[in-house]
Amino acid sequence: MAQDKDPPLMVRGFAIWRGWLDAPAQAAMVADISAVARAAPFVAPVTPGGRPMSVRMTVAGRVGWVTDRQGYRYAARHPSGVPWPPIPARVLALWRGVTGLDRDPDCCLVNFYGEGARMGLHQDRDEGDFTWPVVSVSLGDDALFRMGGADRGAGTESLWLRSGDVVVMGGAARLAWHGVDRLRFGSSRLLPQGGRINLTLRVVTSA
Repeated sequence: MAQDKDPPLMVRGFAIWRGWLDAPAQAAMVADISAVARAAPFVAPVTPGGRPMSVRMTVAGRVGWVTDRQGYRYAARHPSGVPWPPIPARVLALWRGVTGLDRDPDCCLVNFYGEGARMGLHQDRDEGDFTWPVVSVSLGDDALFRMGGADRGAGTESLWLRSGDVVVMGGAARLAWHGVDRLRFGSSRLLPQGGRINLTLRVVTSA
């Protein structure tokens, strides 16, 4: 699939595939994620220190990334006790197409950004094997994405991600600091009430 696309934009080791998903593919993926959210409803997460996060979260996959006062971790079930639904086939096809890997992700973290939501600079480092890439999919409103390096003090660069863009964080960028500063709320018509859905696909263990 990747061979049919223009080469990605490379920024600090982040591979940014502009417009990987066209409008019909975006709408189909939103429908898939809506089904995930019906099975495992969005929750309002808090950090281990008790600070509410501005995004809402759910998960599809074998395990799900969660955060609460017990810490950051992967859990086998939704906080309500129901199992996480499987990762939709279209999402798995995107992962295989953009990475070329046979190994599928264990977790598809789904973050919903409403008006005013953001995500502070962080590293994805709760996984057991950092040799696998992390893939991020943008659906809905434009988001100002900030990218740094593995060193927290290495400085950052930012660019606007649009609906249908896909970012691959592998190699030197796998443990790079990154975050979302803000949205252009209402910049997309994909989600009827506005906002942004971000999918983050991760391999949690090497097995």
